[in-house]
Amino acid sequence: EARLADSGGGSVRSGGSTRLSCTASGFTLNESDMAWYRQAPESECELVSTRSKYGATDYADSVKGRFTLSEDNTKNTIYLQMNDLKPEDTAVYYCAVDVVVRMSMMQAYGLGSQCPRDFGFWGQGTQVTVSS
Repeated sequence: EARLADSGGGSVRSGGSTRLSCTASGFTLNESDMAWYRQAPESECELVSTRSKYGATDYADSVKGRFTLSEDNTKNTIYLQMNDLKPEDTAVYYCAVDVVVRMSMMQAYGLGSQCPRDFGFWGQGTQVTVSS
């Protein structure tokens, strides 16, 4: 059975760092289109970063220069290193596979405000709380 498990996060002071992990089972993660999303209370689900199956990465403007993706193929895991954290980074973070195109279309029509969704594969979510 294909599954994703995300972990890491926790409580961090502003300016601090943490690392999230996304581990896949039942399929090869670096051969998939994966993404990190986050959802803060009373906010829309936000795309944070993407990694295509070809290895191309991209980041939301709000995290560019602070967040970095890396991978350990021996562990079938992709990491999101989060540096210089800010209170506005506080959210539940989800890793997901094969969702970006559909999520983008839904959000373009105002239909993708929540994550996770019932398509693709999603981790269970991990909380990151940044205090000032």
